[in-house]
Amino acid sequence: MAAIAGKPPMPVIYKIFRADEYAEFVSKSETRGAPIDIQDGYIHLSTADQVEETASKHFVGELGLKLLTIDSEALGAALKWEPSRGGALFPHFYGTLRLQDVAAAYDLPLRNGHHDFTGLQP
Repeated sequence: MAAIAGKPPMPVIYKIFRADEYAEFVSKSETRGAPIDIQDGYIHLSTADQVEETASKHFVGELGLKLLTIDSEALGAALKWEPSRGGALFPHFYGTLRLQDVAAAYDLPLRNGHHDFTGLQP
């Protein structure tokens, strides 16, 4: 689904954090993201269609991950939809993510070497 004139293709977007990154986020109630986000100047996010591939490309075999769900509309104009992998539009947040922007946080279990997105519980 393509974006139309700056409108996000989906209202719910996702962020994957490692356990230590998530713990720091919770303790400070805000974050500029993981080290790669800070390096790139924006927080890397994914749509529902993209998040599993994001996990398999950037978090392979990692335990203790958290999957955060975020209402894209709560991020306002600082959320940009930009081409990335294969030209697909990805949500990039050019701002500080606040704990109040997160709708839910789920443990992302590793089963048989792959992250299991089924039956997630906050």
